[in-house]
Amino acid sequence: MRYPVLLLTLVLCGAAVAAAPDDRPPELAPVPDGPPGPGDAPEVTIKPSAQGRVVEYRANGRLYMLKVIPKVGKPYYLVDQKGDGQFARQDSLDSGMRPPMWVIKEF
Repeated sequence: MRYPVLLLTLVLCGAAVAAAPDDRPPELAPVPDGPPGPGDAPEVTIKPSAQGRVVEYRANGRLYMLKVIPKVGKPYYLVDQKGDGQFARQDSLDSGMRPPMWVIKEF
């Protein structure tokens, strides 16, 4: 009794997987292949000022990050995290996430 039920279940699962999906949108474009080209790199602009330098990073014409390098003090970043034009200060781009590291063997 078990084997016919198992066989029927496998056949129905196979038929469900093999069926073509009908809910796909009609305007699907293929994904471009190949490595990124020179136009895909972010645009970087360095602006000197009396207090130091400001490095602007843009992607697709939208400013998403500033690196402020003062003449006196440590450099810091202003990052637009949500894309709404509101920049938040970060002292480094390090997220603080650290992978666990264990000593396996010492020689």
